[in-house]
Amino acid sequence: MNNLRVLTAGESHGKAVVVILEGMPAGVPVDPSRVNAELKKRQGGHGRGGRMKIEKDEIEILSGIRFGKTLGSPIAFQIRNLDFVNWERKMAVEGAPPKDYKPITLARPGHADLAGVQKFGHDDIRNVIERSSARETAARTAAGAICKELLRPFGVSWLSHVTNLGSVAVRRRDWTGRASPPKFVRAVDSSPVRCADPSASKKMVAAIDAARRHGDTLGGLYEVVFFNVPPGLGSCMQWDRKLDARLAFGILSIHAQKAVEIGDGFGGAVLPGSKVHDEIFYSRARGFYRRTNRHGGIEGGMSTGEPIVVRGAMKPISTLLKPLRSVDLKTRRATISRYERSDVCALPAAAIVAEGVLAFILADAFLEKFAGDHLGDVQSSVRQFLKRIR
Repeated sequence: MNNLRVLTAGESHGKAVVVILEGMPAGVPVDPSRVNAELKKRQGGHGRGGRMKIEKDEIEILSGIRFGKTLGSPIAFQIRNLDFVNWERKMAVEGAPPKDYKPITLARPGHADLAGVQKFGHDDIRNVIERSSARETAARTAAGAICKELLRPFGVSWLSHVTNLGSVAVRRRDWTGRASPPKFVRAVDSSPVRCADPSASKKMVAAIDAARRHGDTLGGLYEVVFFNVPPGLGSCMQWDRKLDARLAFGILSIHAQKAVEIGDGFGGAVLPGSKVHDEIFYSRARGFYRRTNRHGGIEGGMSTGEPIVVRGAMKPISTLLKPLRSVDLKTRRATISRYERSDVCALPAAAIVAEGVLAFILADAFLEKFAGDHLGDVQSSVRQFLKRIR
């Protein structure tokens, strides 16, 4: 990224996951309770495994914030792993492995296990599992929540929700409003699968329960929408400055995500242009605007001022109670893969993670366009820009 940078560290069953968020201007109000609320949402959702009953994710800020506002220096924080007490011997930093410890040599299909040991030369898959685990997404959810604190003073709002879980689907929506609809957000937050449609929500819960009974897992689709994002974020000048490319990169950096759609991406690909492109209008009250938003708020690699709509596709969780066929990496003999404590479905959590990841990318693009060392500088730049484009 060009202005913001986030680095994460930590193993799934180590002492903590650690984050450094660099590039945030000074003077941004940060409420840790809002960050912790996002972490709690990430832990929820029907179909989660036993790990979420152990952890109670909360950030412990180490630097970069004083008296509730950012200092302009790197923000460092950690999220402690409460499960570490059960893994202290197996995850010891010093000394030799315990005498009763057995290295993991059965690679699980769909995971980073085989590719990881081949790449790094390990003889114990545990060394790969610990860092490739989706536990890392707690760190980026929290970093994204801090980035939301930068976007909030500019009237930017957001929502995420599940649209398809397994074979259960809800009707797609065309977001044309200027802010996230409160009633819709409440419906999503009250659903055990973060689906606003009560009928579909019940069917999704039943589908997860059925998958659990059969020792299987489920994935699906989610949608993330950001409202009131000013036009001009991103660029058409270089490939790596395009906003849609950066958003797609963000989604695919999340564990188990396999596809991205912006606006009516896949649906629009099979339609004629007359039914795809959004006509442009102008009024003194609104300035330039569109009556439709098939482009998902981005044209030519730049935001247009319409809601930014991004959809992600998550594959089913790779760890199955009914294991798949594999090979023992030590003996080279055919066997079945091992079971590592896992979820049946983590799609509702993935929607929250994606919300945070996209908030980070949009905040980075925001600071690229409206640079400033203090929040007040950024606000002045935004006001001047919005006045100019009217």
